[in-house]
Amino acid sequence: MFLEELFATRSSRMTASEIRELLKLLDQPGLLSFAGGIPDPSLFPAAAFSQAFQGALTPENQAAALQYSVSEGYLPLREWIAGEMAKLGISCTPQNILITSGSQQALDYLGKLFLSPGDTALVNAPTYLGALSAYNAYEPNYDQLNSGGNRDAASYAKAAEEAGGRVKFAYLSPDFANPTGETMPQAGRQALLNLAEELDCAVIEDGAYQALRYQGEDQPPVLALEIARKGSIEDCRTIYCGSFSKTLSPGLRLGWVVAAKPVIAQLVLVKQAADLHTATLNQIAVHQVASQEFEGHVAKLRAAYGARLDAMLTALKEHMPKGVSWSSPEGGMFVWLTLPRGLDGADLLQQALKRHSIAFVPGQAFFADGSGSNTLRLSFSALPERDIIEGIRRLGLLLREEMTD
Repeated sequence: MFLEELFATRSSRMTASEIRELLKLLDQPGLLSFAGGIPDPSLFPAAAFSQAFQGALTPENQAAALQYSVSEGYLPLREWIAGEMAKLGISCTPQNILITSGSQQALDYLGKLFLSPGDTALVNAPTYLGALSAYNAYEPNYDQLNSGGNRDAASYAKAAEEAGGRVKFAYLSPDFANPTGETMPQAGRQALLNLAEELDCAVIEDGAYQALRYQGEDQPPVLALEIARKGSIEDCRTIYCGSFSKTLSPGLRLGWVVAAKPVIAQLVLVKQAADLHTATLNQIAVHQVASQEFEGHVAKLRAAYGARLDAMLTALKEHMPKGVSWSSPEGGMFVWLTLPRGLDGADLLQQALKRHSIAFVPGQAFFADGSGSNTLRLSFSALPERDIIEGIRRLGLLLREEMTD
């Protein structure tokens, strides 16, 4: 007997992350990679973390740092997060916050909490690949959230019913979305809340890149807009997911969820069944570093990444052939390219690696329906400006070669 024959049906919905698999190939000398949406490690506050970990492991602190802890998360860290949320217009208490092992875990828990097989999740096209990976295990159907304004609540509800379930939530990253870099305007956020009210579904707001704005006006989070409507987070259907991965450190795997207390209480039960709690030592260290350095460190990231975004957009204007278009984000880590029809991002990647020593992520993986083959995602966060300019020059050369063949 092969054990594969015993796998649950949900396992057929689990596929390898194309980005994670691609990263295994990116160790060749001279390769310029726009593939991974990763922070620049040279910008990590490493000295501050070294000091924080040493402090957490002193004789008077080590018992708390190394012992089991509460599932909700380290209280001082939750208190700090509540203060930061208040700055965004999200009035909450530590009891409205759950610490997770990265925001990816939060997405998985929310899929587990809300989705029964056959239910529908509304997602953008394209959307974050990690969200699709998290939700796929719970056997949902997907419907397209950004449908050009020609869909009403009744059409979403009818399609979900015909698919065997109901709409459970709309998922989106409204600020500098992965993969497009686009930001939803406030009118769109209000319209989303109206749609969720009519469908009686949740809204999962992924705020992973919210802090990384380099130009333009800040937009209030969807949860802040709903609190302004309802008066209290306890009456809100929006669930906000935050992360330290794009600001302080991805390797420490720390994220959080902000929601009404009944939602947090149920998520705590999910966490207790999964991993009991997020590593306490990491929470203590992140709390210390965030309390002392978060604002100044984020300002440093904005200056560095903003210059890299400018370099990429300028290089794209100079080197892209006619027929290629791209997004112009005001923050985040990504620029989204749309190629002429007939070009395939996956095929193009193989040629890019072989002939020009550059890498990017083919866009098709970000579409729940498998479309978007003529798109690709470029990340600018991990490369210095000179390499960004050279990489875009090589990409332009490759595209000209392919478009003239």
